[in-house]
Amino acid sequence: MPSQTLVECVPNFSEGRRLEVVDRIVAAGAGAPGVQVLDRTSDASHNRSVITLVGSGDDLVEAAVRMARTAAELIDLREHTGEHPRMGATDVVPFVPVAGVTMPRCVELARAAGKRIGDELGIPVFLYEAAAIRPERKNLADVRQGQFEGLRERIGSDPTRVPDYGPARIHPTAGATAVGARKFLIAYNVNLASNDVKLAKRIARSIREKDGGFKCVKAMGFQLADRDLAQVSMNMTDYETTSLPTVYEAIERLAREAGVEPLESELVGLAPAAALPGDAARRIKLRDFDPERQIVERRAGLR
Repeated sequence: MPSQTLVECVPNFSEGRRLEVVDRIVAAGAGAPGVQVLDRTSDASHNRSVITLVGSGDDLVEAAVRMARTAAELIDLREHTGEHPRMGATDVVPFVPVAGVTMPRCVELARAAGKRIGDELGIPVFLYEAAAIRPERKNLADVRQGQFEGLRERIGSDPTRVPDYGPARIHPTAGATAVGARKFLIAYNVNLASNDVKLAKRIARSIREKDGGFKCVKAMGFQLADRDLAQVSMNMTDYETTSLPTVYEAIERLAREAGVEPLESELVGLAPAAALPGDAARRIKLRDFDPERQIVERRAGLR
């Protein structure tokens, strides 16, 4: 792939415990010509895996369809439980411009992938963010409202839940998929040195945009049962508007007011170099941070 042209695709799958299943999904994407797998992260508590791929464009559409097909064969949403909201075996498939690519081009890729997933796999697809055809579907949380179980009851009967591609009925085991184009999203978590999930939820409400907090921050509070910790889990949808250090410092202050310290923070997947300038990784207690592995430009061979 030309070094100056780079598109990222970050599909999320509703499986984080059966790693042999994740292996097969990743292999399906890696088998598409021109695609490079940069990262894979699985979380048992969320029961979710995030795979980061890069390519020049159309190659990523092929990879996304192959992975969605494999996920539909191996994941049954009727048996899935986890902390993270989900509506599909392949839950979300965003396309992200990184270098030498415009957002309109990523919209084209997202719509091409969505159409193929709907037509070839029989999975209803909802377009979101910049790829959305309906303005009320720009926000992923709105698209995923009700999750798999709620959507199963509404598709086919509620005119507001008619998919953009694919059948107007839920796939019985693979659910539905959201496909979009967006800016670089950083999945970022802060783990508290406490198992007080109520505190994590209060902090999440205080910092997220929809409740009057920071712009471009989506946040939820979770219990990490496997570690007996409470977590503030975030999607940072525009790190240039609200930075990782800004949100970490706010969480630190709110936790300390309750007599709790932040234990550590973590990236789920990758981040662009500009999101972690200077000694930011140290200041936000980023666990096991490795810039060669977690900075997207370095992983993709761009310097």
